[in-house]
Amino acid sequence: MPPVTRPILRKQIAAGDTGPLYVLVGEDDIEKSAVASEFAEMVDEGLRAFSVDRLRGGEMNADDLFAAAATLPMMAPRRVVIVFEAERLLIPKREGKAADAEQDRLEAFLKNPPSHSTIVFVFGALDQRRKLVKLVLKEAQVVDCGIINDSMDAERWVKARAERDKVAIDAVAIRALVERAGIDLVRLRGGLERVALYAMGQSKITADDVRQVVAPSGEAADFGIANAIQRNDASEALKELTLALEGGAQPVFVLGQLRSAAERMPRPRLKEAIDAVFRTDEAIKSSGGDPKILLERLVVELCTRAPQRAHSARWGPR
Repeated sequence: MPPVTRPILRKQIAAGDTGPLYVLVGEDDIEKSAVASEFAEMVDEGLRAFSVDRLRGGEMNADDLFAAAATLPMMAPRRVVIVFEAERLLIPKREGKAADAEQDRLEAFLKNPPSHSTIVFVFGALDQRRKLVKLVLKEAQVVDCGIINDSMDAERWVKARAERDKVAIDAVAIRALVERAGIDLVRLRGGLERVALYAMGQSKITADDVRQVVAPSGEAADFGIANAIQRNDASEALKELTLALEGGAQPVFVLGQLRSAAERMPRPRLKEAIDAVFRTDEAIKSSGGDPKILLERLVVELCTRAPQRAHSARWGPR
């Protein structure tokens, strides 16, 4: 199928009229996760536990997917099944007759998915030489989550993200943010999170707020917590975190600084750092612990130099 643009996808989701299969691709893992979460918005928040499934390809098999997709939605237009790390489901984990049989069943499923469900495959590495990968790219609507084509597209992205996060921002401020951040998703996301934190308590974010806290492209932004993490200074990062929270900052916006730090990690630590941010985000949103403690643990993990130690500090739901 031809690629689906983000504006078209938003219209499908708003109308509750999505197709049966989607593939999310792109190098920005945070953006792919955010787009995947937008599908859940078709279901009322109080009913998502009954009509939205979030699965991980490395922790499931084909039967888990079939069972989730076969379940009828409860008081929702469609059932939503999101599969993160989808490549780990579609690429055989082993060889033999059982593995071949599972691949055959997955192939049949992709060719004829349940009409009442929307299955969203979130891919990491995309090996298009694989038979099932080729098939899902043929059968599904493909969304590239890493592309913003121009400034108009960037303004639509900022407006949609602000509405999703319930951040009031006027049109002139959106334009100012795009002028300063450009069409880079990481800078746009970080700029919006930072200005939302700066303007907390105001009725609406203004263009002047944006100019106060978002550096023009090419200039460094002053993220206190993020900068301390980049220096691997856990003590200073924890101090900055405490000051931010005691100053009234909401955990979700503080998490934005930590995302910024994770995105700037060296490549060997990048995936682990972003995974840690995801786990903390999920834990905070699902009341999986005291947000302050969860954020403190994340700061310590991001400041850990040795990769093997990063694996030991896991918390919250997977």
